[in-house]
Amino acid sequence: MLTPSFPRRSLGRAVTALALAAAAALGVPTAASATTHAASSAAAAPAAPRAGRVETNYGDPVTALPPISRPSGKHCTVTAMQHDFANSYGQPFTGTLTPPADCPGPWSKVVLDWSGSVAGRQYDRLAGVWIGGAEVLRTSTPEPDPAGISWHVDQDLTAFTPLLRTQQPVVVDLGNIVNSTYTGVYHMTMTVTYYQADRDNAPAATADQVLPVSQSTTAPGWWTLGKGQSATANLVFPRNLTGARLQVYARGGGCEEFWYSNVPDDYAAAHPDYGMCGGGTYREVQVLVDGRLAGTVQPFPVIYTGGISPLMWRPIPSIDAFRTQPYDVDLTPFAGTLTDGRPHSVTLLPPAGISDSWTLDGSLFLTTDPLRAQTSGAVTTDTIAAAPQVNTTEQKQSDGSDLITVTAGRDWTVAGYVDTSHGRITTTVEHHGEYRNTDTLANRGQNQVTSQRDSGWNVVSTDDGHGQPQQHRTTWSYPLDVTSSYTPGSGSDSFLVTGQVSVARELTDQTRHSQGAWQQQAFTDDRLNSQGVLERQNGTVVQADGSSNEHYLGSTADGGCYDHELASDHGYLTLDRVSSSTNGKACR
Repeated sequence: MLTPSFPRRSLGRAVTALALAAAAALGVPTAASATTHAASSAAAAPAAPRAGRVETNYGDPVTALPPISRPSGKHCTVTAMQHDFANSYGQPFTGTLTPPADCPGPWSKVVLDWSGSVAGRQYDRLAGVWIGGAEVLRTSTPEPDPAGISWHVDQDLTAFTPLLRTQQPVVVDLGNIVNSTYTGVYHMTMTVTYYQADRDNAPAATADQVLPVSQSTTAPGWWTLGKGQSATANLVFPRNLTGARLQVYARGGGCEEFWYSNVPDDYAAAHPDYGMCGGGTYREVQVLVDGRLAGTVQPFPVIYTGGISPLMWRPIPSIDAFRTQPYDVDLTPFAGTLTDGRPHSVTLLPPAGISDSWTLDGSLFLTTDPLRAQTSGAVTTDTIAAAPQVNTTEQKQSDGSDLITVTAGRDWTVAGYVDTSHGRITTTVEHHGEYRNTDTLANRGQNQVTSQRDSGWNVVSTDDGHGQPQQHRTTWSYPLDVTSSYTPGSGSDSFLVTGQVSVARELTDQTRHSQGAWQQQAFTDDRLNSQGVLERQNGTVVQADGSSNEHYLGSTADGGCYDHELASDHGYLTLDRVSSSTNGKACR
């Protein structure tokens, strides 16, 4: 995240910088945004901000995300951190997490709870939590109001059980600055709850080992990488390895915070007075194993709680702002090449051509063969090209605006085998990605309209040689539409800033056996709309208002459905409707 001394970038770059200056002077910081499902009554665009309304305080931030489900039965809660983050850049919290003696395991579930409060004025901040060197939570903070707000995020830690069985170092990084202008101190508490397995709640099935892909176990593990940089972890894998799944966290900062609105380098150079960020709009994180391309990820367009226009995000944060979702890359085709007991490199590459930095790290979830001391194998196919096909066009429109269109595509296959105690297992990973972004700029970049469509699928096929291959397919779609404008006023320190956002995250998870019909295992459809306005005349804020709505619709672990609608106006909720079903009653 940016510090107050660094000019914040946004879709109309100067727009948000001026808006935040006005918000800080008023004590009007920003919080979070949201939208609604297309089929619901709340899916219509939020109500237009009321002319002349100056919003100061707002309700506690809330999202439509489903809470992490909690098993019944015995459980124990450990307070892993209680800490105030004030002038905390370069000063992370460090501690130790010890599994509770009263709940020694095995566990059916482990859940992290992250709770905070803050009052005054402050920027939004990026935060990360590491246990044993593995990042288990990435999040960002809301921006406070003068009266103060509080919020809560929960995270399922069950997949990290192999690390949690023993005492581990804990690191929490939340860089913040407090001075005479930015007064907000983030008061944070983090607990971990262990749910003991019993006859009603079976022990959780997890990987056999978790291996962090980070730069430290006693300090913040993420790498902040600029153009042309990379991060490599040299790791020793189990000699009986059979499978490897990499979980990657990735977020852009500075000029890369709003990467989906960046312009090509030649356009930025030709219009230096526009204040635009370069690098174009297509973004892709790459993963290498021993220097060989092993997978790619197209990231979700996360918007921080202070992004675009400061009044848009009260009290509903944008998708992914609070509980950031990592990306999965299946590295099992490489597993058979990693079992010689020697160090092997896993490298993370930030998107090519970026104009600022990306923050990356990850964790490997490993499975092993209990009946064989050492496995072996080889990579048989790897068609990942070094760079995606990206096409960019720039056109002058009849109204004088500039239209920039970017298209891209990715198709690749990686396959490999591992010789195990059950015979040879072949894994094939197929990837397809599509991307299109149109960006219209007018009035010297003061008006900008961005429309982005990013979608694709991954299919993992596992064949044990007995003619019954199993396939797992995941799909994603990240539609995004953003409009921002900055209108200078006639007097000094006078301007009008407006912003509108519509964004969604659509995910599906399907399986099938031997070319049969695909069976849906899970899906998520999270949609958000938001708009805000900030107007200042001769140094006085005369209009500051916003509204938003969000609709989350998704399947639950028991095959049911969770349906949550939120709507807000003038900083407070006007709708909070939750319905859920169990016993196999699916959403659709």
